[in-house]
Order: sequence, then structure tokens, then C-alpha cells
Amino acid sequence: MRNIRLIARLDIKGPNLIKGIHLEGLRVIGSPNEYALRYYQQGVDELIYMDCVASLYDRNHLGDIIRSAAKDIFVPMTVGGGIRSVEDATQILRSGADKVAVNTAAVANPKLINEISRRFGSQCMVLSIEAKEVGKDRWEVYTDNGRERTGLDVIAWVKKGVAMGAGEVLLTSVDREGTRKGFDTALVKAVTAEVSIPVIASGGMGKPEDLVGVVSVGGADAVAMADILHYNRAGIGEIRNVAKETGMGVRYYEGY
Repeated sequence: MRNIRLIARLDIKGPNLIKGIHLEGLRVIGSPNEYALRYYQQGVDELIYMDCVASLYDRNHLGDIIRSAAKDIFVPMTVGGGIRSVEDATQILRSGADKVAVNTAAVANPKLINEISRRFGSQCMVLSIEAKEVGKDRWEVYTDNGRERTGLDVIAWVKKGVAMGAGEVLLTSVDREGTRKGFDTALVKAVTAEVSIPVIASGGMGKPEDLVGVVSVGGADAVAMADILHYNRAGIGEIRNVAKETGMGVRYYEGY
């Protein structure tokens, strides 16, 4: 079985790390970089920072947070929220990010996917998709942190995004996010069946074993975790061991 990546997801509002359910009811957890450093020391493979209200207020305030994190953390960092142009992407990458994730602005202007991909390479352009189930094996794309309907079919949109130059997909199930009920494996499988680029499954991880199905059945290349880490219900080491025990390839880790 191919190697998988274990990714810590940090949702940000202002200066705070927050967590909600279905991307709503946001609760302050603490300092994002204190938590990020903890996950880095535990051996996380990557970090994802998402500004949860950036699109709503037409801005991204993560530059200072990322610059601070980059001084002590040396794993790839993806940053999303409020990235509306190549210039916005440039600013975030110069702050220390390795990749940018775009959702709302990409729906409004699909050419932005191609513009970022051509400027920085497809590996830098992550298409962030917030999906809600609307029928049997049917999901709709939402924007603005799960607030706004788009009428777009998730499968059709992800195929278009890949054709426009996206190099990776961050696939968040709004229905499962924060519920601890496990990933929406059917959603992930439907997407991975249609694209050849890496897909990160996000939303719903309640216990380490939840990653097994979404990887082995859903075909995810990585899992993004928030609630399970923030509330200390499992650490990166425990989750990595579960992956190893089920035959998944994971990065060897001895500690920093």
C-alpha cells in the first residue's frame, strides 16, 4: 500500500485556533502555533492553516502566523482562506507557506487555478472543496466556510479544477466535520475514482482507526485531522502506529 500523509489542520479566526461542528459554532482552542509546534514535535507530516472568515471579510491575516511558524517548524505548510489572486498567493508563499489552498475565489474565477499553477507549479495549487451531501452519491460544492451554496456538483467541479491545473485536492465533508463520526468515505471514493492527483480527506476523524477505511476503501492519499488532535484524544504517534499495524506505508519517525 502506498505511503499516506498525516496532516494537522488548524482553522484560524483572527489570532486564534478555533474548532467547530459542520464549520459552525466556532470555539476558541488556543494559540495556533503552540498547537502546530506540538504536532510538529510529535512527527506530523504536514500542516494546513485555514483562515475560516477570510472570504467573508475579503482578507487573509495568516501572514504573521505563518512567518512565526516557519522559524521553528520544518514540514510543508499549506495555507488557505481569502486567497483571491496570484498576488495574494505570492504574499502567503513569501511568508513561508509551501502551498496555497483556494476554494471561494476559485469558484468565482476558475482561471485563478490556472494562474497560480502556471506561476508556482501545480504542486503549489491545492483545490479546497467543501462538500455537502444533496442526494444518494451526490454532493454539492459550498463556499465561504460552508455557508454558501454554489449549485456545483463536486465531481464535475473537481474534474474541472484538475483540468485547470490543480495539483492536489483538500476535500472537506461539511456533514462530517467536527462530528467525530468518521470520514465520508463514499465522498472521498467518488472523487479519487475520477482524478489522479492526491486527495486529502478532511472532516470527521473521531478515532485513529477512522483513517483505515478512507485510505483503503476511499483511496485518500492523506488525512487532515483537527478535533482528534486539539482535544488530545489521540496523538500523531498513536495514529501513525494504527496506520502501520494495518499495513499502510507511513513516514519513518524517530523524533526531532
